[in-house]
Amino acid sequence: MLSQPLLTVIMPVYNMEKYLSRALDKLAVQEERNFKLLIINDGSTDKTHEIAESYRNKFIHFELVDKPNGGLSDARNVGMSLVDTPYFTFHDGDDWVDPGYTAFFVKAFADHPTAAMVSCGFWIDSQRHNSSHAVDKKKESGMLTKWETYEKMTNIFGSPVKGYTWNKGYLTDVVRKYNLTFVKDLAFMEDQIFNVKYVSLTNGYYFSSEPLYHYWQRADSMVHTIDLKKIPDNFRANYRVWSQIVKSLMQEKDKNNTNKKAAKKATLSDANYKD
Repeated sequence: MLSQPLLTVIMPVYNMEKYLSRALDKLAVQEERNFKLLIINDGSTDKTHEIAESYRNKFIHFELVDKPNGGLSDARNVGMSLVDTPYFTFHDGDDWVDPGYTAFFVKAFADHPTAAMVSCGFWIDSQRHNSSHAVDKKKESGMLTKWETYEKMTNIFGSPVKGYTWNKGYLTDVVRKYNLTFVKDLAFMEDQIFNVKYVSLTNGYYFSSEPLYHYWQRADSMVHTIDLKKIPDNFRANYRVWSQIVKSLMQEKDKNNTNKKAAKKATLSDANYKD
């Protein structure tokens, strides 16, 4: 008899009939099958619901939630509110994963009990350039400090971490404790804002550069289309990200200074006692 799942994969979808089967086919053959798949159908007007429903019997734990269209952040927030496992991650409906994807999160949290967040590497698969490559070909892994985590999240070059949600595992208790949600007033970078806030409130971050998630860069994706209307949102999003990082690091510095003073005081008191 299978134990209760430890991991939920939240998949927000909107009009994904062209890509959803590929994503679900890959999830259905994971090495670690004892996870919960939670699909949030964000008011799709195509056959997304029907395709998702047809996969129900291919998963041990499956839930499909239909809601009015509210955007990606809203769908993610609904998904997080329904999570009933200790860990969760996100998966976009037009991407796909390698067989060890769900096992990575379960094992990483088990092997690193002090980690509040774990992260795997990823592939970039470009429809426009007909290419596929791992973001970081170096084999590296380990625990990161808060500053190192911020650095790898905001690195626009070859970081295997970045600010995405789909290569990261989160603790449900942290989200509940701090009532964390995705902002809904920005067109993009809401994932990086969420991650930076999450990191600022926690300690312990484990990463591996092993690529397990395939990020599908569609030729028609809005993310890769130049839109002058996005420029204000870009400035606002970056301001929020870096404001949170600076605030967090200043608090970390103050905390370290306080701890050093307390340790020094304790040492002096101990010396006086011995005298």
